[in-house]
Amino acid sequence: MTRVRLAATASYLPERWMGAAEISALSGIPEQVLAGKFGLRGKHIAAPGEHVSDMAATVARRLLAERGMEPSEVDALVYFGSTWKDYEVWHAAPRVAHLTGCDRAAVLELSYVSCGSPVAVRVCRDLLRAEDELRTVLAVAASRESSLIDYGNPRTRFAYDFGDGAVAALFVKETGDGGRVAREVLGCHMITDGSFSRDVMVPAGGSAEPASHDTVRARRHLLDVPDPAGMKERLDPVTLPNFLAAADGALRRSGARRRDVSYLCGIHVKRSLHDALVKELGLPADRAMYLDDTGHMSGVDPLFALDRADRAGLLAPGDLVLLLAAGTGYTWAASVIRW
Repeated sequence: MTRVRLAATASYLPERWMGAAEISALSGIPEQVLAGKFGLRGKHIAAPGEHVSDMAATVARRLLAERGMEPSEVDALVYFGSTWKDYEVWHAAPRVAHLTGCDRAAVLELSYVSCGSPVAVRVCRDLLRAEDELRTVLAVAASRESSLIDYGNPRTRFAYDFGDGAVAALFVKETGDGGRVAREVLGCHMITDGSFSRDVMVPAGGSAEPASHDTVRARRHLLDVPDPAGMKERLDPVTLPNFLAAADGALRRSGARRRDVSYLCGIHVKRSLHDALVKELGLPADRAMYLDDTGHMSGVDPLFALDRADRAGLLAPGDLVLLLAAGTGYTWAASVIRW
C-alpha cells in the first residue's frame, strides 16, 4: 500500500507589519474591537512589486535549502494559493517552477481560495498514490489579498483581516507494509454549498462585468459582498456545523473521532468562531494555533499554522493534527495528518 507523508514545511511573511491601530485608522473600527472580536493584532503586507509568484518561490527555495534538496528532485509542483495573482487569466505555478529551478517537475495549479491547504494536502496525497513514477510533490501557496481590501467599504469588513504570506509543503511517497509512518497524510473531506457562489467576489474584470473606465472609477476591481446581511443570515447557521462535518468526514476516513484530535490548524476566523471550534473538538485552548498576528492569508493559513506549531515544538509523535478551512463559494475542507 502506498502511504504519503508530509516530509517538510516552510513559511514566509513579508517584512512590513500593519498593526491593528493602522487598520483601525483606515477602517474606523476601534482597535480593541479588531483585537477582541476580529482576533487581529495585525498582519503582514507584501512589498510593492512583491507578487504571489515571488513569495511562493521564496518559501519554496527556503524549504529546499532546509532539506538540503536539489530542485531537480521535485517530481511535481502544485500551486494552491490565492487566485488573485500577478496577472489575470494566468498561472503562477509555471513561474514558481522556473524561479526555483524545478524545471523537470510536472506543474499543477489549484483554484480553491481560502480552503486551499486541506484541499492541496488531499490532491498531493492522491497524486503520489496514483502515479508510480512520482516520488516527491512540492506544494506552494501565497496570498497578497490585502491589496483587494477597500477599508472604506463596510460590506467587506469581514475581510479587513486579509494579510499576505506564503507556505510550502513537501510530500513524499512511502511504500511497503512497514510500521508507523511519521507525519502520514490520512483522511480528507470536503463539503460545498454552491448557493453561496455569488456572495463574495471582485465584481469587475471577468466576463460578467468586463473592465472599463466606469468599473475602475467605481472601484469595482476590489473585493465586495453584494448583500452582506443576506449572506450572514444564510451563512451563520451553517458555518460551524459544516466546519465540524468536514472535520468529522476527514476523521472518519482516518479511522478516528473528534476525541482523537491532538492539535488544530485552521484558517484565521473571528475569535468567537475559533473558540467554538476548539470547544466542539474537545481541545484545550493551547492545542490550537490562532494566527492573530498574521490575519487570514487565503489558502495559506492551515499549513502555515502547522509549520509554526512544528517549529515551536508543539507536536509530538503520534499526535493527530487536523487541518481545517473554508473558502468562499462556499467549500469547507479538512485533512488529517498523524505526526
